[in-house]
Amino acid sequence: MTISTLGIIGSGQLGSLLCQAAKKLNIKTIVISDDENGPAQNYSGEFIYSQYDNKEKIKEFVSKVDIITYEFENIPINILNEIDKEKKILPKPEINKIIQNRKLEKTFVNDLGIKTTDWAFIKQAADVEKNKNLLPGILKSNTLGYDGHGQYILNSLDDVKKNWCFTADYILEKKVNLKKEISVVITRYLNGETYIYEPIENIHKDQILNHSKIPADINKEIFLKAQSYAKLISEKLDYVGTMCVEYFIDQDDNLLVNEIAPRVHNSGHLTINAFSISQFSGHVAAVCNLGVKKVEKISNAEMFNVLGKDIETYRSKTFSKNEFFYDYGKKSIKDKRKMGHLTVLKK
Repeated sequence: MTISTLGIIGSGQLGSLLCQAAKKLNIKTIVISDDENGPAQNYSGEFIYSQYDNKEKIKEFVSKVDIITYEFENIPINILNEIDKEKKILPKPEINKIIQNRKLEKTFVNDLGIKTTDWAFIKQAADVEKNKNLLPGILKSNTLGYDGHGQYILNSLDDVKKNWCFTADYILEKKVNLKKEISVVITRYLNGETYIYEPIENIHKDQILNHSKIPADINKEIFLKAQSYAKLISEKLDYVGTMCVEYFIDQDDNLLVNEIAPRVHNSGHLTINAFSISQFSGHVAAVCNLGVKKVEKISNAEMFNVLGKDIETYRSKTFSKNEFFYDYGKKSIKDKRKMGHLTVLKK
């Protein structure tokens, strides 16, 4: 089947960059989003504003595209499954069922023989006391958490408030004696072939990615292990498209999977300028079955996220030839909101 039109669910910066990559590959994009001001509409061939449970709008969207992907993973599984009955979604919806749920995700990773942080499933306050060996730790909502949302630091049992009402499920993770954070971006094609980008070193501030760089300051063993784990995870998920595996490295050089992102990823933005094929182009080529693309590294690089009002300063800056500024074109400026990024190519 020849694919000429790609449907994208979600209209944030990742959707915008997917649309731009698709255009260069002569693929038309139609975006559907519940955000009326989503910036991806500035780059898509067509934009449909709709809640994701609006059956008529979803039907219109599905009728206009050949295949569908998404820019964020927190889309209700039942909606993805209904869409998938009419038009194929890649990555497959059942992957999201695992990734949206921290308990299922960590169990899946551990069953592959890959280490994560020590953790326990928490349904009520008493469960924290039963697992006090995990303190100091971080209590994370089992679903719908990102950029630090839905997370609580617990240094001791005293931090568990008596009036807390556990209306949702949580995961309690033991705090890691952290040395470094890295991520591996991998693109896997329909024929099972993969391209694995080199590990990216990530620096977070207030639980939000501040900047990323390649090469990562890690030893060869961790470099290869991080890539091999990402490959194994993608194979076991029968993944098609670009995904990212985020890792912790502790002070004893243990490599621990933190999270899997079933999509293109913020830390991979530097691939746009540092490689001949970006994570976005790779994703479009994979889900649209355009064939395996040869990827070559162009340069070492560092990427800086531009948050909140800092975008105003960047919009008036002049950049050198090795600096590449991306303005996401978001209409409202909010504190800690990702408004753009800057990539600097280095020797």
